[in-house]
Amino acid sequence: MAAAEQLSGLSGQADRVFKLQESGTNVKREVLAGLTTFVSMAYILFVNPQILGEAGMDKGAVFTATALSAIIGSLLMAFLANYPIAIAPGLGDNAFFTYSVVIAMGISWQTAMAGVVVASVIFMVITLFKIREYIIDAIPHDLKLAMAAGIGLFIAFVGLQGGGLIVASKSTLVQMGSLTVPTTWLTIFGLIVTGALMAKKVNGAIFIGMIATTILGLVTKLISLPSHLISVAPSMKPTFGVGIQHLGDINQPQLWAVVLIFLLVAFFDTAGTLIGLAEQAGFMKNGKMPRVGQALMADSISMMAGSVMGTTPTAAYVESSAGIAMGGKTGLTSLVVGVMFGFSMLFSPLLTVVTTQVTAPVLIIVGVLMASSLSKIDWGRFEVALPSFLTIIAMPLTYNIAYGIAFGFLVYPLTMLAAGRRKEIHPAMYALFFVFIILLYVINILPK
Repeated sequence: MAAAEQLSGLSGQADRVFKLQESGTNVKREVLAGLTTFVSMAYILFVNPQILGEAGMDKGAVFTATALSAIIGSLLMAFLANYPIAIAPGLGDNAFFTYSVVIAMGISWQTAMAGVVVASVIFMVITLFKIREYIIDAIPHDLKLAMAAGIGLFIAFVGLQGGGLIVASKSTLVQMGSLTVPTTWLTIFGLIVTGALMAKKVNGAIFIGMIATTILGLVTKLISLPSHLISVAPSMKPTFGVGIQHLGDINQPQLWAVVLIFLLVAFFDTAGTLIGLAEQAGFMKNGKMPRVGQALMADSISMMAGSVMGTTPTAAYVESSAGIAMGGKTGLTSLVVGVMFGFSMLFSPLLTVVTTQVTAPVLIIVGVLMASSLSKIDWGRFEVALPSFLTIIAMPLTYNIAYGIAFGFLVYPLTMLAAGRRKEIHPAMYALFFVFIILLYVINILPK
């Protein structure tokens, strides 16, 4: 009897905080939605350390930073904005950090993390003064779609490469990898299983696919068993505060260009996802998203916290759509996601079994999802098609997200002017045109 009264009290409290009845939902539905969202996005706990580990960062520390930033972001989204939208480090941002900044530009991960800290501070300021919405509105819709698709192709390319399906070639730059390599078949297996689950619309398909691939690797002894399954979360000492300690390194135009790209990628990552999820959930009113300021602030604070702890920028997760589809309508869904990330911190030993071949199918599948925005670009108008295409194709071919964005922003004003559509170009786009000319100069001309 006492237990029943306690549950009833908790339910009533949840209703008051998250306005469940007003939103047409209940505790059971919100909890189920939260669990569904968590299972759908839990892969980031293992994929993020894998990607940032390639930049030289400590995987254990990144695992803990990933979980904590997801907890902070999801709880802020729950209590500040009351939306069923989860936040965690974004795949596009960590790919840019590792492959474009650290590997391609030769910048140390410590200095690159300082760039993330600076971008986080600027992000917070422009969110507070609502400049973020102004800049988002200035960027043409087609270029926003092209950026998402380009990052998707880039991520998929990284997955194909990491999984051994694509390898380097002196004569053709790239070629198909050898099918005689046993670990490559792990990638193929994971891709087939995850793809089939996605086609069947199974909730948590990506996470289940990772588990299936890992089990196959363990059974075939292509992956070694961990010494134990549960342990205290790894220390963040190797990464905590490193970005702040290296703020003095941000003293070159080249590094400010990196900060700018972090800002742009993070800008569109969350903004586009928020609007898309709000449309799906039916939150939009007169074409606008209520409490968007609070949602953006939740993202900004979690990005700042993540940069201090040692992870790349956070973003609203499109996988939240799985929870919304299960009936999630309030911040209680996000609260459940945050709690689940807390429990997940006990399973860091599993990092050793999540190899590149296990995460490769995830990157390829997420690339497919991001590339879906290709269908919404206005390919019928060449003045739009050319800058969009250059944005998309340049990212994987130059192995640099920054170049893709720069190509699109440089060509768009020129083609629009040539087409006689001068009045449709936002004044901010002219400013960005010169910003990206400088960006390309400092990336390529100044010494690394």
